[in-house]
Amino acid sequence: MTFKQLEALYWIAQLGGFAQAAHKLHTSQSAVSKRVHELEQLFDTPLFDRSQRTARLTEKGEEMFVLARQLLRQRDAAVEQFSKPGVIERRLRIGVTELTAMTWLPRLVALVQQHYPKVTLEPDVDGSLPLRDKLLADDLDLVIVPDAFADARLPAKAVGQVESAWMCQPGLLPAGPVRLHQLAHQRLLVQGQSSGTGRRYDAWMKELGAEPSDAIVVSNLIALIGLTISGLGVSYLPRHCLDPLISAGLLAVLEVDPPLPPVPYVALYKGEHRSALVSSITMLAQSCCDFTRAFQAFPMGDGTERR
Repeated sequence: MTFKQLEALYWIAQLGGFAQAAHKLHTSQSAVSKRVHELEQLFDTPLFDRSQRTARLTEKGEEMFVLARQLLRQRDAAVEQFSKPGVIERRLRIGVTELTAMTWLPRLVALVQQHYPKVTLEPDVDGSLPLRDKLLADDLDLVIVPDAFADARLPAKAVGQVESAWMCQPGLLPAGPVRLHQLAHQRLLVQGQSSGTGRRYDAWMKELGAEPSDAIVVSNLIALIGLTISGLGVSYLPRHCLDPLISAGLLAVLEVDPPLPPVPYVALYKGEHRSALVSSITMLAQSCCDFTRAFQAFPMGDGTERR
C-alpha cells in the first residue's frame, strides 16, 4: 500500500470522479485507475461500485477512505515537521551546571523558544559528574559541562570557557602576591570530584605539586560563594560574574602565581543519539555562552530586556 494509491482513492471520493482526481494529482486518469486497481488487488475487494455512473465507494471503500484520510494527514504533518525547524515538536532534556544556570541559561532558553517554539526544554541543574551519568543512562539528551571527561561514547563540542580566580574574605590574607605552594597551606574550599571544575583544578594543582593540606569539599557553588564570603577559607571562583560582590567589598581577588587556567566548557551528547535538533541547540549555546555576568537579561521583541 502506497501513499499514491491512498491519494487516488481519497481524491476520487472527495471530488466525485476519476477525472477530477487525476487533474488534482497532476496525472492521467489511467494512472489513477491503476492505483485504485492495485489497492483492490492488494485487499482482494472492490473499493468502488462500478455499476454506478458516479464514483461511489463500497462499504469497504468507505473504511479505506477513513484510513487514507488519517494516514495522509499524518504524512503531511511529518513532512511539515521535518522541513520547518519552527514546527519541531518534542521534549529536550538538557543538563547544565550551577554556573550556567546562574549566568546565560535564560538566554539559551529564550533562543530555543524563538527558533523552536514547539520544543519543550527541560533543564536539569546538577554537578558535572551526575550530569554525565544521566546522559549515559539516557535520562538527558545533552549536557553542558566543564571539559573534564574523556569518553569515546560522548562526543564533545566546545561552547565557551570560564576565567576563575582565587578569592577570599577581604583581610583574611595579607595583601600582595602569593605563590600557589604557599596558598596550598591555607584552608581551601574546593568543589571536589563531582564537579568538572573541581576535577580540572585538582589535577592541575597535583601536576604543580601543590596539594592542599587543609581542604573542605563544597559541591554547591552558591554555598561555596557564601562560605568564602563568611571567611571560612580561600576558594577558586568564577571571576567576572562575581564582580558585584567584589565591588561591594564582600570578596577579594588574590594575586596568585601561577594564575588559574581557564576552564573550557563543552556540550556532550551520546554519539548514537545525535540529532539535528541537538546539533542546533549546541550551536545556539555556542552563540549565547557568556559566563561574565550573573542573572543575565535577554532581549524581547520590542528591544527592552526581560530578566
